[in-house]
Amino acid sequence: MIKRFAVAAMLALVLGTVAMSAEAQNAIFNNTLMPQPAHLTVQSGGLVITPQFTAGADKFHDTRLDAAIARALFRLKTQTGVQIVTVPTTGAAILTVSVDGAGEAIQGLDENETYSLDVTSSGAHLKAATVVGAMRGLETLLQLVQVQGSGFFLPAVSIEDTPRFRWRGLMIDVSRHFQPVEVIKRTLDGMAAVKLNVFHWHLSDDQGFRIESKAFPKLTGLGSDGLFYTQDQAREVIAYARERGIRVVPEFDIPGHALSWMVGYPELASGTGPDHGGPYQVERQYGIFDPVMDPTRESTYKFLDLFIGEMAEIFPDPFMHVGGDENNGVQWKANPRIQEFMKAHDLKDTSALQTYFNQKLLPILKKHGKTMVGWDEIFAPGLSKDAVIQSWRGFDSLAATAKAGYRGILSAGYYLDHIDSAERHHLVDPLPASSNLTPEEQARILGGEACMWSEHVSPRTIDSRIWPRTAAIAERLWSAQSVNNVDDMYRRLWVQSMRLEGVGLTQLSAEGVGLRQLSGTAQIEPLRVLASVLQPVGFDQRYEMQHTSQLTPMNHLIDAVRPDPPSRHGMQVLVREYLANHDADSRAELAAMFESWIAAGPKAQALMVAAPLLQDPEPRAQQLADLGTAGLEALQYLEKHEAAPSRWTQAKLVVIDQAAKPVGLVRFTVLGPLGDLVKAAGGQ
Repeated sequence: MIKRFAVAAMLALVLGTVAMSAEAQNAIFNNTLMPQPAHLTVQSGGLVITPQFTAGADKFHDTRLDAAIARALFRLKTQTGVQIVTVPTTGAAILTVSVDGAGEAIQGLDENETYSLDVTSSGAHLKAATVVGAMRGLETLLQLVQVQGSGFFLPAVSIEDTPRFRWRGLMIDVSRHFQPVEVIKRTLDGMAAVKLNVFHWHLSDDQGFRIESKAFPKLTGLGSDGLFYTQDQAREVIAYARERGIRVVPEFDIPGHALSWMVGYPELASGTGPDHGGPYQVERQYGIFDPVMDPTRESTYKFLDLFIGEMAEIFPDPFMHVGGDENNGVQWKANPRIQEFMKAHDLKDTSALQTYFNQKLLPILKKHGKTMVGWDEIFAPGLSKDAVIQSWRGFDSLAATAKAGYRGILSAGYYLDHIDSAERHHLVDPLPASSNLTPEEQARILGGEACMWSEHVSPRTIDSRIWPRTAAIAERLWSAQSVNNVDDMYRRLWVQSMRLEGVGLTQLSAEGVGLRQLSGTAQIEPLRVLASVLQPVGFDQRYEMQHTSQLTPMNHLIDAVRPDPPSRHGMQVLVREYLANHDADSRAELAAMFESWIAAGPKAQALMVAAPLLQDPEPRAQQLADLGTAGLEALQYLEKHEAAPSRWTQAKLVVIDQAAKPVGLVRFTVLGPLGDLVKAAGGQ
């Protein structure tokens, strides 16, 4: 008996597994996967993570696949604390990765990202047609890790997974506020973790030109304030992205939003006079400006031909974004020579002239192996069907392009700088159920992109503006349309947010850094309580209230607090559950929360009065205590099963209304459900 047990134990050690406890065998699988896979079957039991856990490829492998397996093993080791070897094995492995081939030499739109994953008590098997598919499966495997007592295991599951959309992107504007290479790299790690596959790099705009051109050195020499990526750095980012199965699509915004080009090369502009409407300088303000490229001169296209050829050597992706948005046409209308050109070519308006520009640009892009991508405004009669339209105007605009025979990408509803909730982003669909597009037209909708315009971000704050909300967008673009339960999405989102910090992002820790810097003290717990129920005002409100420009410091309370923090949806759920059935647990959580607000308010106020950068939002501290009092008293009335006096109800609703007014560029996240609680206490 003893000998038989010893043999079994030795066998388990060799296999990298141990017998699971009865509790673990019967444990309910806690599904925190994000994005949700297409098909998931759960069995009983699982695979315990031990120091003998190994992983390796049994068929095809190359340096990219080996590196992906090694990164996964390192993260598994970090996540579990189990001392596993992080070098892929060449022999039998606990996790076998079977890949058919490398995939496309240059990752493209049709790269096969499908994978399957089977986990049993004796091992795991990941199958994929390509290395990129294997990368997607490795991310799922890391998300499967569960706690079992004092250890970790992978639940027994069978997964068949494939993305719903082929284009799942994140755009980062580095023109308004430059983002260093390390920020881009950690963003790419986050993108890979949630299975995004396109990094749209917005490299030029009125406020700065951000990539080195050796053919035209004054683009960065005069148009970047010295903040730009060298060509070697760009190649480094592209290689880093490829290692994670992510394409890099550059954007050079033309013919408008091109003021930074004209600082060094004013001959590109459409203005009149010897300096073509200049002299020009990098724009510090935000908005739509008059300078625009001259589409009537052949010299403009010769310049662009040389420039695009140079960039095509750096960026291997088959797509290149040319912007094309928000050209007000002022310089074109004011230039008599351009007006004569329009008459001679029967161009009835500036929109027609921009289409002329795009028609001249398309063969240049094709010459260098590129397909044009542009914003809504490039969609006009006469545009080649080869172009791809990225819609910031909404689904109706996107649908119109699909019906007209163009491929399209949706970004409306995914603008991260608007400070919308993850809930709102998650429910925006590139192909809503109500769509009347034919199957052929639906196939032209390639997917979508989250957009991080950078007017109001810095390298320290950008992570909290992108994450974790982008994980909700990533799920919408990967998972089935039926994955739309908001409560469940948030349950998984907060877990995913912690995982994202595990790959190097700072969206959670940055809040504490900001609060310490603002207050000048490490004793920030009262401020943390206040910050937990605050979020930034939206883009337009901040711009109007603060009159922001490129020179505005991003170091206020608005920059420290997070968009859509857990308190917003969490408060909704607690109040909803409590009012539905007077749930005791919900009441206890609400009471504890309100008491913490009451206690933190005066302490936060004392810290804010003494900190110059916190004095504008200082009234929020007293409001926090007042809101806590309103909530606690509402609970007391409800527990007594008697309606509160009408004067009390009205007084507390006034408190909530006052708290809803703009103060200090931050807004409370909890006012709606708190108002519901007060009204319920008053019998309303």
